[in-house]
Amino acid sequence: MAQPLSEQDNAILWSLTGVNFGYNDTPVLRDVTLELRRGCCTGILGPNGSGKTTLLDLLAGLQTPQSGTIVFQGKPLSAWPKKQLARWLALVPQDFMVRFGFSVREVVEMGLHPHLHRFATPSATDQALIDQALAATGIVALADRPVTRLSGGEKQRVAVARALAQQPEMLLLDEATSNLDIHHSLEILHLIRHRFEHQAMQVVAVMHDLNLAALFCDRLIFLKQGQVVCQGPTEEVLTPANIEAVYGVEAEVRPNPFTNSRQVSFRLPA
Repeated sequence: MAQPLSEQDNAILWSLTGVNFGYNDTPVLRDVTLELRRGCCTGILGPNGSGKTTLLDLLAGLQTPQSGTIVFQGKPLSAWPKKQLARWLALVPQDFMVRFGFSVREVVEMGLHPHLHRFATPSATDQALIDQALAATGIVALADRPVTRLSGGEKQRVAVARALAQQPEMLLLDEATSNLDIHHSLEILHLIRHRFEHQAMQVVAVMHDLNLAALFCDRLIFLKQGQVVCQGPTEEVLTPANIEAVYGVEAEVRPNPFTNSRQVSFRLPA
């Protein structure tokens, strides 16, 4: 059995060197070099089309760089067996689509598949994990409802529940709160942050909301036009100058004692 990530000594989870990727003749990521380390929640931010989702897909092994290297836990990412990666990594996509009328509980149960032998049925322990994931994301009442009859926000919570049922060492989030209201956004982020702090689940999250990122993330990576503009601890890189360079807006960043995080205000240039 593979040694759990939490028991491995290497603090570097991913190391990307000179990574390039594009679709057809359109470059999406250009010469991306960065390291993602354990022990922090990392946020990936940038304008639309800057390559955030593509970067997450590369980290998950869903895409392969056209040039450059991605090393995961000291070994080329492409060298890891897909099933082993599926046991360690869970991805919550931006647009969670289920085209068949599976119930919410059945979809959440799919998160267990990487851990089950072929044709095996979930055990009582597995069913308890499903119950916990349903309860943690506030969708117990939806358990028997077809996923195709849910709202966008409800589907997003199902996607998070499925990922949590998988019990991953690493959780990748692609704008996981984009379809959620303020209450449910904070609830989901608080839940994930709790798993990070108390169960050592590592987190990389693509986010649009700068204030939620400031509240949730320990480190930030800013992308623009497929390139890394800056990266580092949130308190160091979330600055008016960086925000203006990435988004083209004037910004003010202040400590907010109410949230105990930085608060960003912004406007179009005069």
